[in-house]
Amino acid sequence: MTKAGASQAIIDLDALAHNLAAVRAQVGKQVDILAVVKADAYGHGAVAVGRELIRQGAFGLGVARVEEGLELREGGIQAPILVLGGIFPEQAPQVVAGDLEAVVWSLPVVRALGLAARAKGKRSPIHIKVDTGMGRLGLLPDQVGPAALEMAREAGVEIAGILTHFASADDPDKSYTEHQVEVFRKAADEIRERGIAVPRRHAANSAILLDGFQAYFEMVRPGIMLYGSYPSPQMVRRVSLRPVMTWKTRVLQVQEMPAGSFISYGRTFRTERPSRIATLPVGYADGLNRLLSNCWSVLVRGQKAPLIGRVCMDLIMVDVTDIPGVQVEDEVVLLGRQGDQEISAEDWALALKTIPYEIYCWVSKRVPRVYCRGTALAEPGGARSGRRRASTGARGK
Repeated sequence: MTKAGASQAIIDLDALAHNLAAVRAQVGKQVDILAVVKADAYGHGAVAVGRELIRQGAFGLGVARVEEGLELREGGIQAPILVLGGIFPEQAPQVVAGDLEAVVWSLPVVRALGLAARAKGKRSPIHIKVDTGMGRLGLLPDQVGPAALEMAREAGVEIAGILTHFASADDPDKSYTEHQVEVFRKAADEIRERGIAVPRRHAANSAILLDGFQAYFEMVRPGIMLYGSYPSPQMVRRVSLRPVMTWKTRVLQVQEMPAGSFISYGRTFRTERPSRIATLPVGYADGLNRLLSNCWSVLVRGQKAPLIGRVCMDLIMVDVTDIPGVQVEDEVVLLGRQGDQEISAEDWALALKTIPYEIYCWVSKRVPRVYCRGTALAEPGGARSGRRRASTGARGK
């Protein structure tokens, strides 16, 4: 850990590359990889991570919001960027100006994209979303064929793909996922039978890829596995992933406290013996959930130190009485490995009854991201990244 600032989220680009290679090993060379970097690359830093993923061979990047796509463009990324979360008609000019691609299910949105694209002398690539059983976004299966005909007639747009999203791909029972795959396949076939080219079908997420379930089509959309986590604890660990993020801080103060001393707000913890209490400059504003108060530990000198008292906005206290020699500026690991001990995102998720996705996203913007390759500091991806921009509709399978 460098000594700039109170705490850091260290992002290992070698681990990121390893996890992307695991995707490639699953799908082979003929399937494109759209790496999902929404929510600031799940808290890892979208621009730096996006550059590295493209450098390592990802075809394009997936985001949830137009603003996320524009941030990547401003960061110099030229590869295809797909806005997965859909757009409103008034955002069409931004999509076209930013050379983004949009997931669509609404004719008014398609018409707005066509209008904006024609004004720029362009064609705007669209991907038709089919709701095969998620009940969230998209056209219902019986709506797909007629809507695709209308979309195909709109000047200024080109159909670059068709996609769906799985509701329970991490469930060991794949019967519902198999049903969704079949519905999706029929919807895509119906479009093609109407004489409309669909260069890319895509549906597979991390759960599908990690389970080896053969539903890859022409493109896949890995997310959480790129960052080193499985989508759920019940999944069999068939693929070796490496955690990308390590979150560290340093001891700010060590204080000898007599027995009977109260610690932190609300006096929820009282020392039962003379104790050495270390204060750390990290709190819930940094992403350390307040629900961890009095029931969590951090790593100091390769040992677990119990978190005592309530988590504050900017500080926490840990009991280091049983860890000899702890002093100010000692490294503390909140997420990651120290010595032979590890605190994983899965450990956090289990304690907080949530999922690793949320743990990574909690690490706030005020925690600097520092990029490395193994143990060496890195400048991720260079100043600009990606081949010259071409529509995902330009390369059919």
